[in-house]
Amino acid sequence: MFLQILLFVALYSITTHLLHKFQNHPPIPFPSLPIIGHLHLLKKPLHRSLAKISNKHGPILLLHFGSRPVLVISSPSAAEECLTKNDIVFANRPPLLFGKYLGNNYTSLSWAPYGDNWRNLRRISSLQLLSTNCLQLLSSTRLDEVRSLLRKLFESRDRTVEMKSALFEMMLNVMMRMIAGKGYYGDNVAEIDEASRFREMMRETFLLGGASNMGDFLPVLKWVGKSEKRMINLQQKRETFSQELVQEWRSRMSDGKSSLVTEKKRTMIEVLLSLQEEDPENYKDETIRSLMMVLLLAGTDTSAGTLEWAMSFLLNHPEVLENAQTEMDAVVGQGRLMDESDLPNLPYLHCIIRETMRIKPVGPLLIPHESSKDCVVGGYHIPRGTMLMVNLWAIHNDPNNWEEPTKFKPERFEGLEGTKDGFKFMPFRSGRRSCPGEGLAMRMVGLTLGSLIQCFHWERIGKEMVDMTEGPGLTMPKAQPLQAKCRPRQPMVNLLSQI
Repeated sequence: MFLQILLFVALYSITTHLLHKFQNHPPIPFPSLPIIGHLHLLKKPLHRSLAKISNKHGPILLLHFGSRPVLVISSPSAAEECLTKNDIVFANRPPLLFGKYLGNNYTSLSWAPYGDNWRNLRRISSLQLLSTNCLQLLSSTRLDEVRSLLRKLFESRDRTVEMKSALFEMMLNVMMRMIAGKGYYGDNVAEIDEASRFREMMRETFLLGGASNMGDFLPVLKWVGKSEKRMINLQQKRETFSQELVQEWRSRMSDGKSSLVTEKKRTMIEVLLSLQEEDPENYKDETIRSLMMVLLLAGTDTSAGTLEWAMSFLLNHPEVLENAQTEMDAVVGQGRLMDESDLPNLPYLHCIIRETMRIKPVGPLLIPHESSKDCVVGGYHIPRGTMLMVNLWAIHNDPNNWEEPTKFKPERFEGLEGTKDGFKFMPFRSGRRSCPGEGLAMRMVGLTLGSLIQCFHWERIGKEMVDMTEGPGLTMPKAQPLQAKCRPRQPMVNLLSQI
């Protein structure tokens, strides 16, 4: 019996391998096993495992995750071909469970297929929520939360600070205050029960969103685990919570209590509800709820993760931190705290951010795409329905693209501020489905990191270097949350004591 099974597996693998060659498909590792395909070759973290396979078989690679064909891209030229020449072909998303249950049945901005609904959501987010003018109107909200973080650090000076939770909670507060005018973390939370619900909801969202679901590739497993049921329950909580916020603001606006009257600025919910009155078809409550959750997911974990990696690099490279403080003192001075208007004049700070995003991209694998029809990539035939995975981490850390790619050298980006590096550096993705929140992310990361650099001396908690090992998860978190000690720089003590 064992020999028969072994013979079947061998014949299946050989036949599959030869068939792919005959059909001019990209290189495919041997063997591809029945049912599981190449899943037996994959290890954590996935981006490093895929890079290792690509190093052996080439930058254009065809794998099978169970029954699903997956095109893995690990070079700038192949990424460019997928996201420019074949941009429309790969503009769809694969039907994964997360998109079904937490992407509003594939209708959210992140998961909607390319078409009228996606174009409408993209237009709303780009023009009504994330445009330069819209972001400028809410700059005081971001500044207020950064100053709150500085105050907490000043009060905790010379004590060990757990930076991961501090940065993550600050980013969630920033996003929720911009979206709905409410903060759910800190000492001044007004609605305790509501805040508790929100925290639990977001904890579960990031827990489920950061895990790969084998049921996406082996359908039989959908009925074994509890992930699908948890996603269904979580989506019900998210819908209820967000609709309560929408209804609350609708009532406040009808009572003449708009934040435009009280604070001279409007939350994103208010902007969308005002547009709903003019165009109810394109601004349904469902659309507003969906955009709220997309902004929360896209704008928190990624920015907080980038900040944590950046601070880790600075702790391991104190000479870079010193150079950044020298630039800060020369441009901003020591008589005031920096704000967003200073960012265009701080090129070295931007070099630090870009180098962090290069070595440790918080989206090491771009959100998957799916081909809507047959196409050709690198001379190979790609069938319709193939899932596309661009290994951004591999491209960003390839010695063919970067000199000494594993070394933290912000200077490599000097003189390149405001320019693109083709497809060898694309932390915000590229093509039609590039990230519309790049402007917000760069403002938030720049303001926060710049403020931490300006105001404090930073030290590791021991003599050992900060561990830069990557943990599991789709946003590549640190395996060990960053802990550090800070003490205020002497010229900044008076300013910090007045926050």
